[in-house]
Amino acid sequence: MPEWFLYFVALPMALLIVASAVYGLYWASKKGQLQDLEEGAKIIFDDEEPIGRATDQVLNQPKTAKPLKT
Repeated sequence: MPEWFLYFVALPMALLIVASAVYGLYWASKKGQLQDLEEGAKIIFDDEEPIGRATDQVLNQPKTAKPLKT
């Protein structure tokens, strides 16, 4: 690989990715997204699916399911 590729392409791209990650964390902290991580993880559950008990049909399929015909 030519040496110029590292200096003119790869290094600026790496710096852009790092700067984007730092800005993303800064934005999230300023908007309060990092205040209560536990509550944010529980928000996907509702009264029909209590925390800690899976009720999705995909996860509760019987083990003797027949294979699909092709």
